[in-house]
Amino acid sequence: MSDDLKKTGNPDRKKINVHEAYEVRDWSKKFGVTEEQLKSAVKTAGVYADDVKKHLGK
Repeated sequence: MSDDLKKTGNPDRKKINVHEAYEVRDWSKKFGVTEEQLKSAVKTAGVYADDVKKHLGK
């Protein structure tokens, strides 16, 4: 299921969807990593931004 851009809020903001180019771009920029590094971190740590952040040491 794709993201519904009309539905925003905390649940959506806490997850990283690597299947949406704009999310990969934005989260990569936020964490200061490449898109491939972000995708690898999500694969290892899961989709929750806090878990990815910890995994990346940010």
